[in-house]
Amino acid sequence: MSSLFDWFANRRKSGASNSRGQEREIAEGLWNKCEACGVLTYTKDLRANQMVCLECGHHNRVYSDERIRQLIDANTWKPMDENLRPTDPLKFSDRKSYSARLREYQEKTNLPDGVQTGIGQIEGQWVALGVMDFRFMGGSMGSVVGEKLTRLIERATRERLPVIIVCASGGARMQEGMLSLMQMAKISGALERHRDARLLYIPVLTDPTTGGVTASFAMLGDIIIAEPKATIGFAGRRVIEQTLREKLPEDFQSAEDLLKHGFVDAIVPRTQLKKTLAMLIRLHQPQRAMTHLMQWPEALSISTGKPN
Repeated sequence: MSSLFDWFANRRKSGASNSRGQEREIAEGLWNKCEACGVLTYTKDLRANQMVCLECGHHNRVYSDERIRQLIDANTWKPMDENLRPTDPLKFSDRKSYSARLREYQEKTNLPDGVQTGIGQIEGQWVALGVMDFRFMGGSMGSVVGEKLTRLIERATRERLPVIIVCASGGARMQEGMLSLMQMAKISGALERHRDARLLYIPVLTDPTTGGVTASFAMLGDIIIAEPKATIGFAGRRVIEQTLREKLPEDFQSAEDLLKHGFVDAIVPRTQLKKTLAMLIRLHQPQRAMTHLMQWPEALSISTGKPN
């Protein structure tokens, strides 16, 4: 009798264990826990809201493929320089060789390097778009990132297109030494020629935008837009605190703090970003400017840091 009872008890435990395992397997990837408020959201609903938490508005990181889908009209994206790949001119090695590290990230992300560039339409208007991808070595700026962005800007200047660059980067890529730092000047020079042609450039600063990217093209826009609560700065918080030997404010290097001090022009929620960019492009086309001028800023929910 005792053995029969044990058999049923063990069977129940085994069934319960399999059931829980099956539930975990089914639930894998179906739900997303917000890093900010801890609320569980159905992943499909979160993606429909462009990876912005429905409860607290926290902006989860999105990467280049998803960002292009969010901004560019369907079936209008024309990528540029897809086959441009980095080399290892310095034969750099730390814990592993730079060549091996590049192969690792190329396999992991299915990207040749840390930026995608191309031409596409935003609400029917052609733009030159560059999107940095933080998955690829922290979005670091090496020679290929610099070359692709420079070619994008130069094509936009020739074809008289506005340029939008979505920035997400830890800065220059140390494995390429001085060659990576040269990209700051190269991209900045291309942007200056674009400006001389009286054409529009809008950088969109996402979390994080730091280092040499902040020190160059991220801050050279005609209108600088940031996502809510994005970390934006040059040196890291810890380095600055150790140098100054004092505690920095909690909101230091946040998009909101930079808006308050005039480093960015507007903070735009991701769900409003495409609409905002389309509006700004129209406003900078003289023949359409007067038509849309009266719609600004009532039509958009953005923060400009200025009193109403």
